[in-house]
Amino acid sequence: MLRGKQSWIFKNRPVITATGVSGGPFEANGKLASDFDILHDDLWMGQDSYEKAHRVLIEEASQAALQRANLQEEDIHFFIAGDLINQITPSSMSARTNQIPYFGIFGACSTSMEGLALGSFMINYQGAKHILTGASSHNAAVEKQFRYPTEYGGQKPPTAQWTITGAGMAVLSVNEGGKNLPVTTSATIGKVVDMGLTDPFNMGGAMAPAAADTITAHFKDLQIDPSYYDLIVTGDLGKIGQNTTYELLTNAGLKIEREKFQDCGLLIYKEDQPVNAGGSGAGCSATVLYGHLLNQMRQGVYKKILVVATGALLSPLTFQQNETIPCIAHAVSIEME
Repeated sequence: MLRGKQSWIFKNRPVITATGVSGGPFEANGKLASDFDILHDDLWMGQDSYEKAHRVLIEEASQAALQRANLQEEDIHFFIAGDLINQITPSSMSARTNQIPYFGIFGACSTSMEGLALGSFMINYQGAKHILTGASSHNAAVEKQFRYPTEYGGQKPPTAQWTITGAGMAVLSVNEGGKNLPVTTSATIGKVVDMGLTDPFNMGGAMAPAAADTITAHFKDLQIDPSYYDLIVTGDLGKIGQNTTYELLTNAGLKIEREKFQDCGLLIYKEDQPVNAGGSGAGCSATVLYGHLLNQMRQGVYKKILVVATGALLSPLTFQQNETIPCIAHAVSIEME
C-alpha cells in the first residue's frame, strides 16, 4: 500500500525468517566478529581472483541463510541481490550456481535495503512465498575498480572509508504467525540527490544529503515521529557523513536522540583498526543488519529499527569524465512481531 509520495506500508508484515553473514580477515578482527556465520583468514578464499572470492562470500552467506531457514534452493521463488563490481557479476555468478529466478539490482551501497524493500513488496502482495535477498562487497576487488589496487599502497585522506569484505543474505517469507520474529513493516524509496561533490574519497559527505532526504520523507509519508524507533541506523556514512546527516536532519526540524542515530560503518570495526572515516561497501549494511542488529532485536535490545542504506551511484567511467556523484538512500523499517 502506497503511503504518501514514496513509501510503502506492508500490512501483511513479511518475516525475515533467517539470515546468513560471511566476512573476510579484517572483519574477523572487527567489533562484530561474533555476529558473522563464516569468516575467512585471507582475502583470496581459495580462489585465483578477488572477484571469484567475492562470489564465494555470496554463496556461503546464501547457504547459511537457507540452512537456518530449513529450506532448499527450489523452495525459493526469487533471488534479489547486487554488489559493486562491473555488471554485478559476482551476484550473477551466484545466481548461476543456485538456479533461483534472479533479479540483479544495483543501488551501490544502498543495494541491501533496495532488495529488502522490493522483496517485502513482492511478499506482501503474494508475489512469492520465499525470497532470498542481500548484498555484498569485497575490499580488494572494489578498491582496484573504484580507486587504486591495495598493492599500489596509495595514501588515503581521512575522509576515505574502508570497503568491507562481506555478504549478508536474508530469507524473506510470508508471515504465518509466530512470536519473536523480525518483520518488515514499511519502506521509503529514495530519490537521487546530487550536491555536486566529485571526490571518490569522501563518499560519506556525498551521500549525507540523500540519507537526510529519505529519512525526512519517511517520517513525512508515515506521519510518525522519530521517537517511534528505538534505533535509526544509516548504511555506511562513516564519521563525516553521519555527522553531516544528523546536522541536516536537525536543521529540518527532526529531533532524533543522538545515541539512537547510528551508522553501520561505525559499528563494524574497532577503534584501533585503520579504517579512516569508517566502513563502507554494499556488504556493510547487509552484514551489520543481518548479523548484529537482528541478533540485538532477537535479544530484546531493540523492538523497532529503521535501516537507511546509502549509495553513491558513480562508476570509474563517470569519475574519469569529471561527473559529480549522484547518491541515493533507501529505508526499511523492521519490527519484532
